[in-house]
Amino acid sequence: MNNRRRLTGVVKSNKMTKTVIVEVSRTYKHPLYHKVVRSTKAYKAHDELGCNVGDKVVIVESAPISATVRWVVAEIVKVEIRQEGVESAPEAIEEIVELIETEEAVAEVEESVEAEEAVEEVEQSAEAEEAVAEVEELTETEEAVAEVEVELEEEDAA
Repeated sequence: MNNRRRLTGVVKSNKMTKTVIVEVSRTYKHPLYHKVVRSTKAYKAHDELGCNVGDKVVIVESAPISATVRWVVAEIVKVEIRQEGVESAPEAIEEIVELIETEEAVAEVEESVEAEEAVEEVEQSAEAEEAVAEVEELTETEEAVAEVEVELEEEDAA
């Protein structure tokens, strides 16, 4: 292995052709205050491997490739899996929650519509029963009237 420096960082931008911006963070102890300090630095690196935003990569220093590019992406350590159109996990979770809530609302509406239809069916069946009862009463009264008429005719005939 050669003596070139190797740094591990995360790809922050890949909008340039064959060039990515890699953000390398490091922690060290402050020389005077002895407090642990975290610092980050961005490096432009030549990319032949096709890195995407969020990938963890190893960059190696090289001879100058352009005015600002002095590093080359050596390997991709971890590939970041991202879905198109989803910016971050919290936003994706919010979208899923909204979908679930809308599905629940749709289910509630469907249940209420089904309940209303069931109530209408019960009401219609109750109305039908009432109508049948009225028809039966009318037929009974018509039969009674016919019997009375027959009896009156018999009395008149006698």
